[in-house]
Amino acid sequence: MAFGIKKRDIDEWKRKIDSGEIAFLTHYWLDDRFPGYKTVTKVGCEDLDKLAAWGTRYGLKKEWIHHRKDGYSHFDLIGPRQKDILIQEGQLEHIWDREEGSLE
Repeated sequence: MAFGIKKRDIDEWKRKIDSGEIAFLTHYWLDDRFPGYKTVTKVGCEDLDKLAAWGTRYGLKKEWIHHRKDGYSHFDLIGPRQKDILIQEGQLEHIWDREEGSLE
């Protein structure tokens, strides 16, 4: 279940994807399959080859891309790998304290 996300953030993520950028969107998310994790970062790009190559740098497999019919295909990042990748990408505004719900 996704929540705590603003429409303008989704629109900006989509705009970046449509322009061929690697785009990041982090939001609160609860899923019984991943207890203890409260956020997910979706990393998308219109150019799936570019997205796959980006993912390869972080050990993500092309098969892990969530293919969407609406054109906003993406990787889902959670847990320690999520934080590590966001730090390496300089996307610090996407790192939230699990307890506080704010930046670490």
